[in-house]
Amino acid sequence: METILIQDRKSTCIKGATKIISSTNNQAIIEINQTQLILGGNNLEITKLNLDEKEVCFSGEFISLKFANKLEKKPLLKRLFK
Repeated sequence: METILIQDRKSTCIKGATKIISSTNNQAIIEINQTQLILGGNNLEITKLNLDEKEVCFSGEFISLKFANKLEKKPLLKRLFK
């Protein structure tokens, strides 16, 4: 089960996370099943990470939350020669 708990604009926890794709000061990309959650903001920092329980928590100033479908990876040759 996926849950996004936004306690305020300074703290959020995500349950159901299967992978942290990237995390910077301004953006974090988290994989949840076949979907990517993109967090945008300032001073983002991972405060708790437990992928066994599929939970990740962030602190910072959150500006946006976006969902994107996970892109299917294609071999390099197929991408070059369409």
